[in-house]
Amino acid sequence: MNSKKKLALCAILMSCFCFTCFSQQVAKSLPKSKHGFIVIAHRGSHLNKPENTIAAIEEAILLGADYVELDLRTTRDGQLVLLHNDRVDQVSDGKGLIKDLDFETIKKLTLKGVDGSLHQIASFADALKTCKGRINIYLDFKAADVGLAYKEIEKAGMTDQVLVYINELKQYCSWKKIAPKMPLMFSLNKTIRTREALLAALDKMPLDAVDNIPAENLLPVIRSLGISVFLDVQKSNEMPDDWKNAINKGIQGVQTDHPKALIEYLKANKIR
Repeated sequence: MNSKKKLALCAILMSCFCFTCFSQQVAKSLPKSKHGFIVIAHRGSHLNKPENTIAAIEEAILLGADYVELDLRTTRDGQLVLLHNDRVDQVSDGKGLIKDLDFETIKKLTLKGVDGSLHQIASFADALKTCKGRINIYLDFKAADVGLAYKEIEKAGMTDQVLVYINELKQYCSWKKIAPKMPLMFSLNKTIRTREALLAALDKMPLDAVDNIPAENLLPVIRSLGISVFLDVQKSNEMPDDWKNAINKGIQGVQTDHPKALIEYLKANKIR
């Protein structure tokens, strides 16, 4: 990392400290689930339906997933929508960057499922309405305004059903300033290898959940701090061994591209 990048990183960290919000005491518990081992449907159940659509969410609910992972982005006119990619031409019949298109234009685009069904890009408001009281949301905060996103979550009465995955430090600072009780998740730095290094990192940036374990010897420390671990096992060729290896670590759950098969596996092995 060059000196300019180091200075920029230090500035971000210092601005976070100024918010006086780095306290585990203000962090709320994660959304409640009726299952001990959490199944997170990556971008919804999207093997047949287009990812991040209302149909993919509905299918994840029908299958019995505990969370649905959704990607949040912003249109040119400031509307919040669900899309993993930054371009619509990668998933729809339209072209261009989400940030350069108005909401009305985006609503007219068509997404086609593997099963031939046709769908539209979902608004965040519609996704919240669909999930309320039915499934928790693992919100991958791609590119959006924290204040606006939290306002929609509050309006939908979903503050106790959302876990936010942040992608950069400034997002963390904004969430802690605007919604200090919202549970946050992040990836631990892969260079962390000791208990002391882990504690130092979490002292600067308290978290409620993580999606990785930098070193196996750190898992007991993470557990002792009450931090949940949701590992990513999602891939096209997920196998039972992938799930077994993750479960055997003693973690709280996984994010999967195959929620139906995983849930069947958990039931067959008396884990669900």
